[in-house]
Amino acid sequence: MKAVIKVGGKQYIVAEKQTLLVDRQDEATKELDLEPLMVFDDKTITVGKPTVKGAKVTAKVLAEVMGDKSQIGKFQAKKRVKTITGHRQKYTQIEITKIAA
Repeated sequence: MKAVIKVGGKQYIVAEKQTLLVDRQDEATKELDLEPLMVFDDKTITVGKPTVKGAKVTAKVLAEVMGDKSQIGKFQAKKRVKTITGHRQKYTQIEITKIAA
């Protein structure tokens, strides 16, 4: 069984025992209870308006991780100005433990 969930303004297609990176959640959070937007398997599809009533997806928070570093460079010709800054986005790694329809 698979489900479409919404976390942090983004939608993900998930299955049980799947791990994924989502936008950073509160540090005190150990478990997430999410309402799916759609639940489906090989034979049936249930679409919610806006969520599926009675369905629930539970996820366990594994760790706080940082993404790849991206560098931003600014250069002004003939002024001898060169600025390089970097950024690393913080993510929360979660594991989908159960999808109950």
